[in-house]
Amino acid sequence: MEEKSHLNAERFMGFADIYENARPQCPEKVKEIILKYLRRSPSLVIDLGCGTGLSTRIWSNTSTQVIGIEPSSEMIQLAKEKSSDLNNVKYITAFSDNTGLEDGTADIITCSQSFHWMEPEKTLREASRLLKEGGIFAVYDCDWPPVYHWEAELEYNKLFSKVNEIESTYLDVKEKFIRWDKANHLSNIQNSGNFRFVREIVFSNTEKCNSQRFIDLALSQGGLQSVLKTHTANIQPVLVSFEERIRTIMGNNDFKIEFCYRMRMGVK
Repeated sequence: MEEKSHLNAERFMGFADIYENARPQCPEKVKEIILKYLRRSPSLVIDLGCGTGLSTRIWSNTSTQVIGIEPSSEMIQLAKEKSSDLNNVKYITAFSDNTGLEDGTADIITCSQSFHWMEPEKTLREASRLLKEGGIFAVYDCDWPPVYHWEAELEYNKLFSKVNEIESTYLDVKEKFIRWDKANHLSNIQNSGNFRFVREIVFSNTEKCNSQRFIDLALSQGGLQSVLKTHTANIQPVLVSFEERIRTIMGNNDFKIEFCYRMRMGVK
């Protein structure tokens, strides 16, 4: 029987380009912190649930080899295209709990904006199997929406309140995914018993934005994309209102936004 968590791969089909162009870049702070704890130069970094490779490519100038693991065929195809000039980066179509890679080969394993889509116990068991002694497992997520303007953030929250309502009401959406609470990431890592030291670290990262990117950040969310495909009539008027309000609030100029991150780490 297929793992229910494996259904989540279908949630990220049909919008890889939006995802690649709108989602935040992996902050350099992620690398800085992980390398402080690793205390050596990595020979292999594995990025679980790598999507289009935004969080994979950043390790190419740091690690001898980098492997992105992603079950979505569309996402991984774009990841390969974007990394075509990086000889030490490769991608494997697989799930986080069964990568097919060798035991004890990884110095670092990361999950960027992805661990909440993975069955935690099995994924942590696989991560422990792959990591060398002293290796780092790091899960990091940014809070949505990014920080810029309270009215824009309020409109974002209104939109996703409607998305959440549809997801919890209609079985044809509700039964097509499973999501684990991000608030439990730290305790799940701790309770796995695979790590000698566990902690949470918070930081922020500044990026450039405009009204279209802010809109596309919403459109890069699997939940919104899922209800657009299945319950268009219910969500389309709310989405149109959101887009109009964001353009009114933010205008045509570029500006800076802050992504607030929470990173949970374990040292094997």
